[in-house]
Amino acid sequence: MVSAIIVAAGSSQRTGFDKLLSQIGDRPVVAHSIDRFQQCNKIDEVILVVRSDRRPQFQKIVDAFGFTKVNRLVDGGTERHLSVWNGVSHLSKTCEIVAVHDAARPLVSSDLISRSVTLAQECGAVSLAAPIVETIKRADPEQSVIESVDRSGLWAMQTPQVFRFDWLHDAYKRIVDSGRSVTDEVSALQEAGYPVRLLRNADCNIKITFPRDLDLAEKMMNLRNVNF
Repeated sequence: MVSAIIVAAGSSQRTGFDKLLSQIGDRPVVAHSIDRFQQCNKIDEVILVVRSDRRPQFQKIVDAFGFTKVNRLVDGGTERHLSVWNGVSHLSKTCEIVAVHDAARPLVSSDLISRSVTLAQECGAVSLAAPIVETIKRADPEQSVIESVDRSGLWAMQTPQVFRFDWLHDAYKRIVDSGRSVTDEVSALQEAGYPVRLLRNADCNIKITFPRDLDLAEKMMNLRNVNF
């Protein structure tokens, strides 16, 4: 079985409102993200990790759009890695491959999800990523430039990040048991010594972080609809 954990338990502090419930076109951000996995024939089940106080709203969205692959909603933790761990702990016992995705990335395509799963089945651990193309500078706390950073070989991590279940479970158990924190699954796999492959994504897969990102995401979706 191939499972997906969609993490929708953030506080949305930088937008000032719950970005996942904000509309892009005819549906909320979180619905676009779930739909990408609903439409991917490689995905068998979806675990949606949510804030406990927003559970009724997310359940209403799941029901309204007929997301049949969402088999349970799970409460999130105080930090992202704890939310993912809660999701991992509720996966079906037959799960062999698990994809972890940020609900705030509604532009990922079902095709890329499928390709990520296929590659993870071959090598064990995969993350969507994009090479860094901007000039990178390191600055001090006062935002004065200290030095240039060589961008060759640097990649920006995206989601989904897809893994063998036993690898992800082992890596996250080590993190949780140690009381440490990680910002993504690749970091946990790295610390546990598992090799991770990158799948280059040339398409737009922005994470909704600021209010302006909602307008950008809607424009990108409209362009895709025109082109297809």
